[in-house]
Amino acid sequence: MDIFAEYFFQRALIGGILIGGMAPLLGIFLVLRRLSMIGDTLAHVSIAGVALGFLIGVYPLAIGLLFSILAAFAIERLRRAYRTYAELSIAIIMSGGVALATFLFTLGRGFNMDVTSYLFGSIYTLSWTDLWLVLAVTVVVLAMMLIFFKEMFLIMFDEDAAAVSGIPLRALNLLLTVLTALVIGVAIKIVGALLVSALLTVPVACSLAVAKSFRHSVWIALLYSEIAVVGGLVAAGVWNWAPGATVVLMLIALLMLTLLVRGRRTSV
Repeated sequence: MDIFAEYFFQRALIGGILIGGMAPLLGIFLVLRRLSMIGDTLAHVSIAGVALGFLIGVYPLAIGLLFSILAAFAIERLRRAYRTYAELSIAIIMSGGVALATFLFTLGRGFNMDVTSYLFGSIYTLSWTDLWLVLAVTVVVLAMMLIFFKEMFLIMFDEDAAAVSGIPLRALNLLLTVLTALVIGVAIKIVGALLVSALLTVPVACSLAVAKSFRHSVWIALLYSEIAVVGGLVAAGVWNWAPGATVVLMLIALLMLTLLVRGRRTSV
């Protein structure tokens, strides 16, 4: 257990706890609005940004964050263009992100483009710069959610009623997508682009199985997320497992256990 004395592990714990709090807080709104796949979409676009960062010699995480935000604007623009088929915007941007990332990887052959840590996560390599960026995004996300929580709640359950009451739907929809982009952009180095969507959705799935109200579900999702993040990182550090994968597998295990317990209670 000497690993707790290591600075790299302390940074990993701090970064994981911050992301573990932000992701389900946004995820509850995304899941209930049937936008669960937006996390995967923004993650793929972020990887394209990371690849470009390596190519031009600029801080890759910052370029990935910028690409994620630009993709958020594009998704909202396409959602307005295809109102009846809103999920089409996610498919289009995901396809474009994968194509652009592949193209940039091809251009980067022969260069020092170690994007593996961004695909699968490398939380133990978090620098203080990375951690400050994660902290800044955490402050922004929490501030925006505290300010607009009531409006987001109304939009999530009844957009028509929210529009009639004077709530700016377009601006708040864009805000939610941009906040998600920020979280995805900084989380890809922690759990990896291929796994980051799990932090947005699986804790929410756990909470929806047992929660009795919306506010209750938010707190339960946060609890599940933090238990999996801290428990997964400690287990990975002690037994030398892949940290991002361990966190996600622990989330899946918690979901299965929750559904099993709920099923037994229902049968009784």
